[in-house]
Amino acid sequence: MPAGVSWTSYLKMFASSLLAMCAGAEVVHRYYRPDLTISEIPPKPGELKTELLGLKERQHEPQNSPLTSQQ
Repeated sequence: MPAGVSWTSYLKMFASSLLAMCAGAEVVHRYYRPDLTISEIPPKPGELKTELLGLKERQHEPQNSPLTSQQ
């Protein structure tokens, strides 16, 4: 094995890294929640809109900067 690592250590590290990669992909998939529906007609350019789940839940009014509020 590379660098004198035993097979058991190599397989443990491989399994743990594979598990971490799959768990990270699942977390990202659940956070962004992709739209998996396939429509018959593809959307026109500019029609396809994506939203972040975190931004959708907490919709704040836009904050004015100090420069625009002094006018």
